[in-house]
Amino acid sequence: MFSVLDVSTSALVAQRTRLDAISSNLANMSTTRNERGEAEAYVPRYVTFQTDTNLSTPGGGQGVRVDSVEYSNVEPVMRYQPGHPDADTDGYVSYPNIDMTTEFVDALAATRAYEANIGVIEISKDLGQRTLQILA
Repeated sequence: MFSVLDVSTSALVAQRTRLDAISSNLANMSTTRNERGEAEAYVPRYVTFQTDTNLSTPGGGQGVRVDSVEYSNVEPVMRYQPGHPDADTDGYVSYPNIDMTTEFVDALAATRAYEANIGVIEISKDLGQRTLQILA
């Protein structure tokens, strides 16, 4: 039973990391400066998962872990705003190329996966309690 909890917990941690990246992308949709204060659009981040072979269930299920947090390689969106303080010499400002709809759909999928793993943990806990009741 504990291996099932470990597998679900690994998925919870991975989905939390994914949600953190999504929320960072959404929060920085209009960010035109990098961490050093230079005029450079925020670069969106995306999480990739990998199977964690160290965590497995007797039925063959395996855990998941965060493989990496990747930076997007898409070009920023250029908007003509000559009065903006971050405009280049031609009057264009670089904005992050982040699609809000895609980010919301990804957040919804991550939330559903998180909820499903909470459900697995609750069912496993309930089965353990019922087993103890039968044995007592």
